Amino acid sequence: MSQAELVLGPLLRHVDATSATVWVETSAPCEVAVEAGTAGARAPTFEVSGHHYALVVLTGLEPAASLPYTVRLDGRAVWPEPDSRFPASRIRTLPTAGGALFRLLCGSCRQPNGFGALGSDALEAYAERMARQPEDTWPQALLLLGDQVYADETTVATRRWLAGRRDLRRAPGSEVTDFEEYAHLYRETWGDPAMRWLISTLPVSMIFDDHDVRDDWNTSEAWRERMRRQPWWEGRLRAAFMSYWVYQHLGNLGPAELADDPTVADVLGGPGDRAEVLRELADRADHELDGRKDVRWSYRRQFGRVRLLVIDSRAGRILGGGRRSMLDEDEFRWVEDNAVGDHDHLLIGSSLPWLLPPAFSHLESANERACTRPGRRGRFAEWIRQAADLEHWAAFRDSFDRLSRLIVRIGQSRDAPATVSVLSGDVHHSYVAGARFPWRLTSAVFQLTCSPLHNKVPWYLRGVLRAGWWSVAERLARRWSRWAGVEPPEVEWSRTTGPHFGNAVLTLELAGRRAEAILECARPEGLVEQARLPLAL
Repeated sequence: MSQAELVLGPLLRHVDATSATVWVETSAPCEVAVEAGTAGARAPTFEVSGHHYALVVLTGLEPAASLPYTVRLDGRAVWPEPDSRFPASRIRTLPTAGGALFRLLCGSCRQPNGFGALGSDALEAYAERMARQPEDTWPQALLLLGDQVYADETTVATRRWLAGRRDLRRAPGSEVTDFEEYAHLYRETWGDPAMRWLISTLPVSMIFDDHDVRDDWNTSEAWRERMRRQPWWEGRLRAAFMSYWVYQHLGNLGPAELADDPTVADVLGGPGDRAEVLRELADRADHELDGRKDVRWSYRRQFGRVRLLVIDSRAGRILGGGRRSMLDEDEFRWVEDNAVGDHDHLLIGSSLPWLLPPAFSHLESANERACTRPGRRGRFAEWIRQAADLEHWAAFRDSFDRLSRLIVRIGQSRDAPATVSVLSGDVHHSYVAGARFPWRLTSAVFQLTCSPLHNKVPWYLRGVLRAGWWSVAERLARRWSRWAGVEPPEVEWSRTTGPHFGNAVLTLELAGRRAEAILECARPEGLVEQARLPLAL
C-alpha cells in the first residue's frame, strides 16, 4: 500500500472553549492524528467516491489557550510543512468568561487565482498581513458566506483538466458534473499556500450560495423545473450536495452535534466507500414533502456572549404549489427558537442580503407579485426575475417580513442583545445599512454585506448599484411596488457606508456590548481600510 499524503487541509473548523475539530483530505486510507500541546486525538479516514477524509475531534482542551498543532498520517508528521514561510498553525480556544474581545472575519464570493483579471485576493492579502502581526490581533473565527467554489465558472486550468476527462462540447461543457470534479474545485480553491495557512489557523464556518451549485440556483419553481429537464442536472445537484457535506457542512458541526447526527455516524463509522449514504442524503436535500425539506443545512455557533445563526437561504427554499419561502416552516421555527437567548450580540449569517439597496428591494417585491399573474404578463415577470437575479429576501416577501418581525421581537425582548446584525454577501459590492422600525428597540440593527473576496462586478453595473440607494430611485420603486399591490415593509433603512467596489473583507470586533465593523479593500499594496463604524443606536 502506498504511503498516504496530505492532499488538502488541515482545515480548523469548530472551536469552542474546550474542543476543536480538524478536517483533512488524504491520498489513501490512514490514521490521522492531531497533537496540540499535551492534548491529542486520532481518527481513521473515511471514503467517499474513492477520496479519503478525516475529521479529528479534540476534547479536554484548556480554555483561552493558544496551542500550535501538528498533523500526522500513520505516525508521520505532514503538517506544518517544514519549509513554510508562515507561522505554525494554532488552535486558539475561546475563553469561558463573557465580554472578552471577539473578532469575526467574513466575506463571500471567492474565485481561485487563474480565473482572470480579478484584482488582489482579499483573503490572501489578509493572510499575508496576519502572518506578520502579533497573535493577539488575529480574528477568532472566519465566516465564508457562499460561493466557496464556482461550479459553473471554471478557470482555464480546470477547463484543461476537464477536457482530459470528457468532451467539453457536450453539455454542460466546462461546468463540473460529478464528485470528482467538485473535489478538484476545492483543491484548486483552498490549495494556495496563504489560503491554506489561513484556514488551518482560523476556525472557519461556511454556507453555500448559488455558484456552489449553479448561478441563480432555486430562483423560482420555473427555474428549477427548467433545470430538471437537463439530462445532466440530477447528477450535478447530487454531486454538489455530496461534496458540500464532505468539504463544508461536516466541519460546521460541533462535537455534540456530530455525536447526534445519524449521517455522520453512518459515513464516518461505516465500512467501505460511503458515497451511497451521501447520494441518498443529496436526493432528499432538494425534495419537498408537504411544504418542507428533509435536510437542514442551517446551524448555530456560540462564541462566548456572541451567537451566530447561519441560515441556508438557497437549498431550503419552498417553491412548489404556488408558494415562495426562503425556508420551510420547520426551519423558520428553528431559526426563531435559536435566535432567542441571553447574549450580547446576535449575528445572522445569510448568503443573500436581507436589506438590499432600497430601490432594488421594492422592485424585487413588486416582481414577485407580478410573477403570480396568469398568462403572458406572469411569464414575462418570471423572465425578468431570472434575467435580473431578483431572488433575494425581498423577492420572497413573506419571508422578508417574517425575518423582520423576528428581529423586532429579539430587539424588544427583556434579554435584547446590543446588536442584531445580518451578515451577507452575493451582490459583488459591500455596504453597511442601519435599520429603523416603527417601534422602539433596545438592539441596534444592521445589514452588513461584504462581497466579493476575489471576483468583480462589471463596470457598467456600478452606477446601477449606486443608484439603488438614491432617494428618488427609492421613491419611484416604492410607488411601483404599491401600484403592484405590495404593502410597504415595516422596516426602513439607509446606508451607513458604501457601496464599495472591489475585493474586500469585513471584520466585526465585539467586546461586551460594544461592536465595531471594519471594511477593508484589497489593493496591490495590501489591504486598505474603507470604513470603521461603531454599531450602535
